[in-house]
Amino acid sequence: MVTVTHLPGVQPDPRRWWALAALVASMLTLGFDMTILNVALPTMAGQLGADTGEQQWMADAYVVVFAALMLPAGLLGDRFGRRRMLVAGLAVFLAGSAAGALADDVSAVIAARAVMGIGAALVTPLSLSVLPSLFGPGERTKAVGVISAASALGMPLGPIIGGWLLDHFWWGSVFLVNVPMAALGIAACVLLLPETRDPASPTVDGVSTTLTAAGLGLLVYAIIEAPEHGWAAPPTLGMLGAALVLLALLVLRERRAARPMLDMVLLARRGFLVNTLAATLVMFVLSGLLFVLPPYLQAVLGHDALGTGVRLLPLMGGLLVAARAAQPAVARFGARQVVGAGLTVLAFAALLGARTTAESGYGFTALWLSVAGVGFGLAVVPAMDGALATLPADRAGSGSGLLMTLRQVGGAIGIALLGSLLSGAFRDRLDVAGLSPRAADTAGESVVAAHLVAERAGAPGLAASADHAYAHGMTLVLLVCALASLVSALLVVGFLPGARSAPAAPDMATPAADAGQ
Repeated sequence: MVTVTHLPGVQPDPRRWWALAALVASMLTLGFDMTILNVALPTMAGQLGADTGEQQWMADAYVVVFAALMLPAGLLGDRFGRRRMLVAGLAVFLAGSAAGALADDVSAVIAARAVMGIGAALVTPLSLSVLPSLFGPGERTKAVGVISAASALGMPLGPIIGGWLLDHFWWGSVFLVNVPMAALGIAACVLLLPETRDPASPTVDGVSTTLTAAGLGLLVYAIIEAPEHGWAAPPTLGMLGAALVLLALLVLRERRAARPMLDMVLLARRGFLVNTLAATLVMFVLSGLLFVLPPYLQAVLGHDALGTGVRLLPLMGGLLVAARAAQPAVARFGARQVVGAGLTVLAFAALLGARTTAESGYGFTALWLSVAGVGFGLAVVPAMDGALATLPADRAGSGSGLLMTLRQVGGAIGIALLGSLLSGAFRDRLDVAGLSPRAADTAGESVVAAHLVAERAGAPGLAASADHAYAHGMTLVLLVCALASLVSALLVVGFLPGARSAPAAPDMATPAADAGQ
């Protein structure tokens, strides 16, 4: 197998932009799947007889497996070939999507989603680690912007495509649409991507891999289930404690290994650590925004699923503008200033969004959502690029896996914590006077459920109360997002190295990054 590497004086691969297109196809596929299922859940629940917990796991099985396996997946790519494992990941994702489309009960859907999570865990870090062999420092940020845009585009396109498919086909079509996309990604990777690997990378340690998958999986599981059981409930505390024990055992084992799978030295690199923390906190904020907005647009403002997806596009517009401006801004002002400014803009957008009320209308939402996209693009593109630029070439896969694992866990924490805050605030403000205890409990589950109860009970006052209660909860969530962004900005300004550009040493040590997953 050939290991492709850029050496001084050697021309870059002329197919590199076509290869980037192959990665874009792969990331678009994963981007769709992050949001497309949410549109189909009500239909699937009715046809499959799924209760609330089962609906949650149809969505969350993917996230748990995804986060748990990304770190070992990066190492597998380093060891056995990044293109080979990328193609394998897309094939697994394709198989899981086909199984989901043909599933006829809840258990089969959950199993299919878990298989899709395995494929996504292989694709995400490896789509980053193949880029060092393709792009040098002068083109790196541009490539980051392209993949960032592709990944972010998949998220709002998910509801758009899902809404259209549900209007014309059965619920399984939201899985089936992944099949041709994954097949296209496989063909593009086989034809366009050079193979890269590091035969000297650490061997795959089965015990460490098990500890990683079990520890991260249990941590994400506990975070997802905590809003349902309560953060102080014995099951939640037990799962969090077990996860911490497993991860502590992993760290102890890896610190004693001659060639560790989890290289703690990476976290000792200040550039990698600070950029990774910034990107993780940005993911926390982005997850919060994407979590609170769809119910507001659908239930409070009254748009359908297709219309909701379309109305999320201002985020994409802001991201495209920022991604285009990031490279010249970093060259002129330095990464520290640009990332700090992006986080500050993101905090401003969240503070602006916190003023949203049930009567605000979509125009105001589109305004602050566009500003949020600009802040997101300015912050996360240079942060991801800076983090991965510090990695040695032989740790590109495992380092990318570590970075993306932390970001995914950050997103899961964002959804769980902010979802719990939103749910509690909604229940506290909802006026259920005059309802039976059972109807009151149902109305308190969500703003959508409250509207259904109001319609059945002929209580327009309940619907109005639900709209205002949800807007109040969204305000609290966005205030927390603003605080997280400001803390991230202070962290970056205080500790991120202030060099204006990455070292122009060998190109092989200059990875690029995805920013939207």
